[in-house]
Amino acid sequence: MLKQKVASYNIPQKIQALGLYPFFRTIESEQDTEVIINGKKVLMFGSNSYLGLTNHPKLKEASKAAIDKYGSGCAGSRFLNGTLDLHLELERKLADYVGKEETLVFSTGFQVNLGTISSLPGRNDYVILDELDHACIIDGSRLSFAKVQKYKHNDMDSLEKILSKCESDKIKLIVIDGVFSMEGDLAKLPEIVKLAEKYNGNVMVDDAHGLGVMGPLGAGTSAHFGLTDKVDLIMGTFSKSLASIGGFIAADSDTINYLKHNARSLIFSASIAPANAASVIAAVDLIKSEPERIEKLWDNTHYAKKMLEDAGFDLGHTETPIIPIYIRDDFKTFSLTKQLLEAGVFVNPVVSPAVASTSSLIRFSLMATHEKVQIEEAIDKITKLSKELGILQS
Repeated sequence: MLKQKVASYNIPQKIQALGLYPFFRTIESEQDTEVIINGKKVLMFGSNSYLGLTNHPKLKEASKAAIDKYGSGCAGSRFLNGTLDLHLELERKLADYVGKEETLVFSTGFQVNLGTISSLPGRNDYVILDELDHACIIDGSRLSFAKVQKYKHNDMDSLEKILSKCESDKIKLIVIDGVFSMEGDLAKLPEIVKLAEKYNGNVMVDDAHGLGVMGPLGAGTSAHFGLTDKVDLIMGTFSKSLASIGGFIAADSDTINYLKHNARSLIFSASIAPANAASVIAAVDLIKSEPERIEKLWDNTHYAKKMLEDAGFDLGHTETPIIPIYIRDDFKTFSLTKQLLEAGVFVNPVVSPAVASTSSLIRFSLMATHEKVQIEEAIDKITKLSKELGILQS
């Protein structure tokens, strides 16, 4: 039965046969505003490296020094032999950065959500999700024994309706993306916090795409709204603005103590490599010492957004450096992605079943290191090809 199932899965092959397959494109260089694909330079507008730090000399130097001192890996989980003094230094720095008592570092951001969401609420408790939450939030809720409820995206009436039906003496953990990774809009955190207080709930913000982008010094979506003290848990990842791999959860000391001894994805996973921990420490220091990077990111975002709007594109409700260009047709989305790559522009397609076919889009992502001439070149090519494909009126 297994062989029959996997052999009958042929959707990728059909897209490949059309010459439109847009995934697993091989990059032959470091992540930067330009990358090398098939030996040719391509403008990168599909990266999550919002601050452009993946190839920064200080991060490279920190990684190399950590390898020299600690070796290439930790050969164990944080729970046993895999905790270094470097990990503890990183956790203290992150706690200070996001404004919480303590943090706990996991091997990936995905593992943070799996371990945290599955271990905090119990069998008779509730996990409440926005319908557009990231896949790792959904998977974490599936591993929980709690009752899982979803409300309509950013619809506070829908959220309150769910909360009002929950038993008052049970845990009600509301888990949301701070910045929604495809749509680029923000969670309505002030309203969510008010409802959580009204119904004795708790709030967890996944700030994978908010850290380094939103709030003072990029401290995140909670800081952006001035609600850090009202949010119970803040999750962050190292694979976006912090230019590495790994993730963390930030909360009060009691919560962190509980997770240290109950989060299975922490206890039974190897800890992040010394080089990763060291590079994140360097990244946080760099963000604090060079706040102009975040200013440049937002300058680029506003510049690109205006150009795209002036060209007539539908950008939805984005408020961040994630700019969705709605195509609303899977075939045209694949075609535009392919033709853009051939023209020297890398973007990411988002099609069904990730979204409805009528909501398919190109995800255009800005970095602080993009130059305006690169933004102009990319948008000019997107506009020209969109007119040829009938996405925009000529």
